[in-house]
Amino acid sequence: MEKECLAGQTAIVTGSSSGIGFAIAVAMAKAGANIVVNFYHDQKGATDAKTQIEEAGGKAIIVQADIGKEEDVLRMFDEARTHFGTVDILVNNAGIQKDSAFIDMTVDEWRRVMDTNLTGQFLCAREAAKEFIKHPAKPNVRASGNIIFISSVHDIIPWAGHANYTAAKGGETMLMKTLAQELAPKRIRVNSIAPGAIKTDINKSVWSDPVQNKTLIEMIPYQRIGEPEDVAKVAVWLASDDADYITGAVIYVDGGMTLYPSFAHGG
Repeated sequence: MEKECLAGQTAIVTGSSSGIGFAIAVAMAKAGANIVVNFYHDQKGATDAKTQIEEAGGKAIIVQADIGKEEDVLRMFDEARTHFGTVDILVNNAGIQKDSAFIDMTVDEWRRVMDTNLTGQFLCAREAAKEFIKHPAKPNVRASGNIIFISSVHDIIPWAGHANYTAAKGGETMLMKTLAQELAPKRIRVNSIAPGAIKTDINKSVWSDPVQNKTLIEMIPYQRIGEPEDVAKVAVWLASDDADYITGAVIYVDGGMTLYPSFAHGG
């Protein structure tokens, strides 16, 4: 894959002030893309991402937006067009967790996760598709646009205590596949990356604790916890012409977590 494989393109990366989104934003900038760094709460993280992008020779703007609100999503796309002319890549990364035992889960906890993790993905994807359809094709870029959902292994692995999160991720996968089917004739590619255990702040209490870390490693056949950069490399490749014949796919970046490791020694 060429170093500047995304040159001349603009990418919106939602939730790119930390973790996986941060890594994807920086990696896509290094591949030549202009970046819209989106955040909701973490302005410092967004500023740090912009700084790293610029230090790498890239261009970036920061847009605060709650992707679960239609008016915020419309404004984010307007700001992207104002600064960079158009949008070519959407990385639907932003997501939250509000964990609870199912019988204790409140409607607010259910709705807040659905608003961000599913409705927010819908809103961003819809605006991206509209933009891709109306802008002229770029020279030397085969697809009219790329949408990449950052899902989770929990789109297929049940997870007690996380009913809202898993339901949203399962829905996200079917949303992705339906969009891929509908938009393919317009040369718009839509795919998902489903990470397993990745070292981010959201699960730091687990991987930083020796006992919990050992238990987690037992769930990963490859015997290591992933880094945000493991996901970022796949996202850059998936957005590039090297992956031009791929649409409607879920790529699991999980060290084998979805291989049911407990069955490795019989069942």
